[in-house]
Amino acid sequence: MINKEAQARIKINKLLEESGWRFEDSEKGKANIQLESNIKYSELGNDFENETHGFIDFLLLDKDGRALVVVEAKRESIDPLSAKEQARNYARNIGARFIILSNGNIHYFWDIKHGNPDTISRFPTQDSITQYEKYTPNPEELAQTFIDENYIVATQLPNFANDPDFKNESTRSDFLRNNRLKQLRPYQVQAIKALQESAKEGNQRFLFEMATGTGKTLISSAVIKLFLKSGNARRVLFLVDRLELEDQAFKAFRDYLGHDFNTVIYKDSRDSWQNASIVVSTIQTFMSGDRYRKEFSPTDFELVISDEAHRSIGGNSRAVFEYFVGYKLGLTATPKDYLRGFDVEGIDTQREFERRQLLDTYKTFGCPAGEPTFSYDLLLGVKDGFLINPVLVDARTDITTQLLSDKGLSIHKVTDTGESVDEVFTERHYERTVFNEETNIAMCKAFIDNGLFDPIAQEYNVPLFGKSIVFCVSQKHAARITNILNRMAFERWPDQYSESDFAMQVTSQVQNAQQMTINFSNNRLGGQSSSLGGYDTSKTRVAVTVGMMTTGYDCQDILNIALMRPLFSPSDFVQIKGRGTRKYLFEYKDYGNDDVIKIEKDKYKFFDFFATCEYFENEFLYNEKIELPVIKKTPEVETSADGGLSHGEFVDENGSKIFKGPIDLSSSDDIASLVETPVGIEGMRIDREGFRRALEEDVLNNETLKNMWENGDVGAAEDFAKKHIFDKPKYFLNLDKIRRLFNVDRRITVKEFLEVAFGNKDKFEMKDSLLESEWERFMEINPVDQAHFAVVKTFFKAYITDEKVREIIKSRQTARFNTESSFNFEEYQQLNGYKTIVPQYINDYAYQLTNL
Repeated sequence: MINKEAQARIKINKLLEESGWRFEDSEKGKANIQLESNIKYSELGNDFENETHGFIDFLLLDKDGRALVVVEAKRESIDPLSAKEQARNYARNIGARFIILSNGNIHYFWDIKHGNPDTISRFPTQDSITQYEKYTPNPEELAQTFIDENYIVATQLPNFANDPDFKNESTRSDFLRNNRLKQLRPYQVQAIKALQESAKEGNQRFLFEMATGTGKTLISSAVIKLFLKSGNARRVLFLVDRLELEDQAFKAFRDYLGHDFNTVIYKDSRDSWQNASIVVSTIQTFMSGDRYRKEFSPTDFELVISDEAHRSIGGNSRAVFEYFVGYKLGLTATPKDYLRGFDVEGIDTQREFERRQLLDTYKTFGCPAGEPTFSYDLLLGVKDGFLINPVLVDARTDITTQLLSDKGLSIHKVTDTGESVDEVFTERHYERTVFNEETNIAMCKAFIDNGLFDPIAQEYNVPLFGKSIVFCVSQKHAARITNILNRMAFERWPDQYSESDFAMQVTSQVQNAQQMTINFSNNRLGGQSSSLGGYDTSKTRVAVTVGMMTTGYDCQDILNIALMRPLFSPSDFVQIKGRGTRKYLFEYKDYGNDDVIKIEKDKYKFFDFFATCEYFENEFLYNEKIELPVIKKTPEVETSADGGLSHGEFVDENGSKIFKGPIDLSSSDDIASLVETPVGIEGMRIDREGFRRALEEDVLNNETLKNMWENGDVGAAEDFAKKHIFDKPKYFLNLDKIRRLFNVDRRITVKEFLEVAFGNKDKFEMKDSLLESEWERFMEINPVDQAHFAVVKTFFKAYITDEKVREIIKSRQTARFNTESSFNFEEYQQLNGYKTIVPQYINDYAYQLTNL
C-alpha cells in the first residue's frame, strides 16, 4: 500500500512530467530533473520524506544543464510555504532564481528576485521558465516613469510635439482629432499614478473601479505601455468576456500601441502568439477544453488585465485568471463586494466566508478593505464634462401600472392544453412570462413617439430615428418587439424601411450576432442609411437584445435606451444605463455648400417601462449583504402574490375585498402615464450609493481621525481630513461630492461633514433651514417689530446669500439696488436702522454663512 508521503511524490512526479520535465534521457531529450545528492530516480523508495539519503528535492535544469528551478516537496499534510526559507537558502547556494513549493496538492511558484510566492495549478515548462528568466522586473522604474496626457500620443506619433499644429493651442484639438490621437484625460493620468504608487509599496494586484464610458481600454493601453517599456512585463494578456469586446480591445491596442508593440487575438494566432507583446482573448476561449492549462505555462505572461473583472473571478473563469503568475489588474464599473455587511462572528459558516472571499472583487485584487486602487464614478465624469446623464422616461401602460402595484395583476389566460386559467402576476413574473401583445405594442409606440432623433438629420428635416438599444425579457420577446418596431417604422416611413430592417434582433440565437454588435457600433448594421446622402450612420436604427450589448459595449452615438423588462440587479442596471453615458460628436460634410456640421451629444433618453429607476431610487436595500450565487438550482415553488386571496381579489384600505380583473390576454393596452425627468449633476441614487463606501472606510474607520474627533481636537481633525482624506485617488472624496451625495443645496465645511459623519448631527441642514436658524438667533438679540419684519428678514437673507448685495453695502453705492432682483432700492429705504444692524451682526456672528 502506498503511504501518504509517497502520494505527494507521485503527484509531483506527474505534474513535472505533464509539463515536459524528464527524470531520465529519452527520445525527447536529455534528463532535465536532478534529484538532491544525485540520487537516481530508480533508487527512490516510497517514503521519500524519510529517505536515508536525506530529504529528496527536485532540481530542474535548463537546456545547458544549469540549475533553473528548485522544487521543494513536502508531504501532503504539510503546508508547502513552511519550506520557503529552507528553499530560498538552497536556491541561493546553487544559483537558481526560481522555486516551486509543493505538497502534491498545493503549489507555489516563486521568483526569489521579485515578489512573493504565487499559487499555480500547473508547473511551468522548461521553455517558458527559460524565457521568464530573461524577465528582470524593476518596480522602481515602474513607479518613477513620468506619465502625462501625451503618454499614448508619443507612441502613436513620436514627433507630435514638433508639429506646428500641435504647438498652436487654437489648432491642437483639430490636429489630435485629424490624426486620431488619444490624449489621456486628467483622471486617467491619476489612475496610472495611483497604480504606480501601489506598485511602489510592493503590491502586484490592482483594481480600477471606473464608470462606464471613462475609457478603461485607453487606460489599459497606457498601463501596458508602462509595464512593457519599464521591463516589468515581457508579454501581457488582456482577458474579456465577450467576442465584441475582444475585437474592440484588439483594434484599440493596435491603434494606440501599434508602433511599439504587436497585438494579436489568440484564437487567430494560436501558432504564433509567443511573438506578440499583447495577447487578447475571451476568457471562454481559454477555458474551452482546459486550453489555458494545455497550451500555456503559468509564466507566459507577467501582466494579466481582466476587463469587467467582477465577471472573471466568478465560477470556472477564476481558474484562468489565477493560473498565471505576476501582476494582475482588474477593470470594472460594478465591483462585487461580497464581504460587505458580512458578520464573521454570526451564523454564517466558514465555508460561506471562504466563498465570499473568492467572489469578492476587492479581495481578489489585493484590496482587503474594499478600497480600489483608483476610483472614478459617473458623478465625477458628469461634473468634469466627460459623461452625460440621461433624461429618464417613466412610461407605464394600464397593465404594467397594475403589475407594479402591491397587489399585482390578475390575468386570464388559456394554456397550451386549452385550459382556462386565472393567475396573479407581479413584475418579477414578467421575467418568465410575456403575456400581452398589446402591452408590447404600447411600449414600442411610446418608444418611437418620444425617442430622440439623429441631430444631424434633424438639421435637414430628415426623420432619422436616433440609434437605440432595446433590452427585452427573452429571445422570444426580442423577436416580437423587433417585429412590432419594424411594422411601425414601415407605417411611418415606408420609403426608408420597406425591407424590415429598422430594427434587428441581436441575440445569441441569431446567426453572426456578435458581428452584428460590431457593425452597429461601426454604423454598418443593415448597411448605411440613405436618408441623408453621404452621412455615415447605420440604416438599422434599433438593436433589440436581451443581454449581449450590456457590459463594456462601446457605441458612443446611442441616443435611446429602452428597458422593456423589469430589472432587479443593480450592477446590470448600471451597465445598461451606462451604454448611453458617453459623449459623441455627430459630424456631417455637406458637399452642397461645403459646410461641416458638428453637433455634440449632450443627452440621451432612458425609457423605463417597469419603474426600474423608481425601484433603485426608493426600494433597493443598498446596505444589505450581497447574497451568494446559488450553486445548485432547485425548482422554484410558485406562491400566490395576493396573500391567500382568490385570484383577482384584492383588499382595499378598509379591509374589504374588491375585484380587479382578471384581464384577458387579448385585451387592449395603452400608455397610462409618461413622465420625462432630466437627471441633474447630482446623478441618481444608484450612482451616489457606491460613494458611501468612501465615507465609511476613509472616515469612520480611520482610527487617527476618529481619535482626534472623539478627544475634542476639532481643528486637528479638520486639518487631518484635508491632508489625508480629501482628494486622494481611491475615491476622490471631497466636499462637493459629499454635498451632492446627501443632496445638500449649499456649500458645506469640513467641520460640518465630520459632525454628520461621526453622529454629532443627524443630517446636513439645508440652506433655508440654516438661514431660518440664524434669523431666529438674530431676532433674540435684535427684535424686529411687525412693521419691518418682512423687509428686514428679506435683507438679512439677501446679505448672506448674495455677494452683490454685500458689495453694494460695503461700497455704499446703494443706488445700484434699483437694478437688483434679490433686494431692491424701495425695500432698502424701508430698513431704517437695520441698514447697519443687519450687516454688523452678520459680519460679527454669521459671516461663515456667506459661503453658502
